[in-house]
Amino acid sequence: MQNALTQKGPSAGVVIPHYICGALFFVVLCFLILFSSDAFIGHYFHPKLLAITHIAALGWGTMIIFGALYQLLPVILETPLYNETLAKITFVTFTAGVICLAWAFWNFYIGIHIQIAAILLLLSFSLLLFNVVMTANKAPKWTTEADFIVTSAVWLLLAGLLGTLMAFNFTYPLLSKSHLLFLKIHAHLGIAGWFVLLIMGVGSKLIPMFLLSHNLNTKKLNYAYYLVNMGLIGFSADLFFRDEKAFLPVYAMLMAAGILFFISFLYEAYKKRVRKLLDIGLKHSFVAFLFFLLPILIGIVLSFKPSLNDKFMLQIYLVYGASIFFGFFTSLILGQTFKTLPFIIWMHRYSKVAGRQKTMLPKDLYSQILVKAQYMVYLVALPALIVGILLSLSVIIKMGAILLLATSVLYTINVLKIVMHNYK
Repeated sequence: MQNALTQKGPSAGVVIPHYICGALFFVVLCFLILFSSDAFIGHYFHPKLLAITHIAALGWGTMIIFGALYQLLPVILETPLYNETLAKITFVTFTAGVICLAWAFWNFYIGIHIQIAAILLLLSFSLLLFNVVMTANKAPKWTTEADFIVTSAVWLLLAGLLGTLMAFNFTYPLLSKSHLLFLKIHAHLGIAGWFVLLIMGVGSKLIPMFLLSHNLNTKKLNYAYYLVNMGLIGFSADLFFRDEKAFLPVYAMLMAAGILFFISFLYEAYKKRVRKLLDIGLKHSFVAFLFFLLPILIGIVLSFKPSLNDKFMLQIYLVYGASIFFGFFTSLILGQTFKTLPFIIWMHRYSKVAGRQKTMLPKDLYSQILVKAQYMVYLVALPALIVGILLSLSVIIKMGAILLLATSVLYTINVLKIVMHNYK
């Protein structure tokens, strides 16, 4: 396991800052939810809600994914990262872009502030894509995982490009159609194109590795890849070029079918696992995919344009977003961090003496008690947040936010414990 996660890996200076910064963004995110719970009762195009959403998607989710990707890409593609310096530059521009964007949305500065933020983020996505493509080109063979990862980086760049156009559209009339229409496209390019495809690509390699599963049906991964991309291309093209909604149920079903094929692949890996006992990290990961069934169902229902009360529809949209960002993505990160980060730190602290003297194990680098507490608190936090949003009850949203904040603090303490570990 250690060899798999550290083979040809980059230096610690490339990976670790992403985990630290992502954890801190997670704490800030939960504070903002707690002190702006009223923003979750109303329209989703709310300045504070836009700030919270982008901190969740970029500062929390994407920041951690960037760090993990730099470490895991060489493992998956069996070749070193193309350029570590480029990765460090990307970290700086990306962090600055997220902070600037969150500040602009929170205060609704729709001029130069949001435009600078958008340019910084677009530059970051471009640099990431270049680094990923150049790394993939050096790989000894092109794999299904490479398809997922490279394609997800392309979708991220497209999401950033559309987001940049939208940022400038506040001041200059660049887009002729409704801003909310492009917001829906932008969100799904990021969610389905970037997050989902990348998670599929990395998860298809890591989860069977952690479970010690073999002889899996990889055709399911091919079905997942093509169905999700077909649905996303159809959805985006129809809305962008024709503003056509008649085929939305078809696109929703295609993407849902692709995701379900991937979940079926994971279930097969679970059934064929050699490692029968699951640690908290893997439990968190499997809970994430159970939580993901909720937004899949909501997405399919919404694609049929149900005749519901306008206020209730807005809450459904908010539940859809919250269940993705705070359910699926957050649960997955909370679990996978403690499956990957300890091995990364272990390698940088102990690889030179491993085998010659007794060393600590990766699982000894963090507190098992804190991880278990994090898991239990989170399992209460998410349902409370979802119910509060659905019922438009600020007090329940605050309760969920407090518990989510506790989750973020427990997570951050453990992350800092890992990265600050000294060789003994």
